Amino acid sequence: MNIIANLQMYLGILIIVIIILSQAIKILREYERGVIFRLGRLVGAKGPGIIFLIPIVDKMVRVSLRIITMDVPVQEIITKDTVPAKVNAVIFFRVVNPENAVVEVENFVSATSQIAQTTLRSVLGQMELDELLSQREKINQTLQKIVDEHTGPWGIKVTAVETKEIELPEGMKRAMAKQAEAERERRAKIIHAEGEYQASEKLVKAAEKIQEQPTALQLRYLQTLTEISVDKNSTILFPLPIDLIKPFLENFSSKESKKKINKGHS
Repeated sequence: MNIIANLQMYLGILIIVIIILSQAIKILREYERGVIFRLGRLVGAKGPGIIFLIPIVDKMVRVSLRIITMDVPVQEIITKDTVPAKVNAVIFFRVVNPENAVVEVENFVSATSQIAQTTLRSVLGQMELDELLSQREKINQTLQKIVDEHTGPWGIKVTAVETKEIELPEGMKRAMAKQAEAERERRAKIIHAEGEYQASEKLVKAAEKIQEQPTALQLRYLQTLTEISVDKNSTILFPLPIDLIKPFLENFSSKESKKKINKGHS
């Protein structure tokens, strides 16, 4: 009986020792830190690796230093030019000071989410729709700066804030599509007019060259005939130079004038 009692006593002592060691020895991963409180007072952050605690006296809070990716819920906003829209975003942040992340705020993840939501509504509500659609990079930088300033005292570093999707009313989408179509038509007309203007300038220069060298016009006629003869056309248009028939026209006009003079004398 004494042997059994001794075994039970040793077994109980062993269990107590195991429990004490499990509370006294902690193993932290490379990306973890342990914030130690001794009798309720902050001792500091330790880790990674094996750390030893005083049972019952010390309490430890694990904090991860990895980057946290958090979706910001859809926020309904009204832009500066009174256009309703729905916007969501994603925020990337990490803990750089484990002690402040535990002591200064109750739940740093929830607090960061709330700050991101309010900042998203306030910043985008001060911008017009065109700015909201075209200046994504500027908006993201502004959001990151503001959120980082608010979460800095908590030991949080915001690495990036990205707006994911901007949802607009269907009527506004149709109006924007019409505006884009009208803009494309305007550009097409301007390009066409510029082409006509450049072509007219080239034609004027060509006419000046031909005027300096009249034989160039005849060469142009011959080139036109060559281009026409390439295709299988049943009708061929032959451009007749004015210089060839000019003497006949002058002779005919002189004869007509003489007839009129003779009729007048008679």
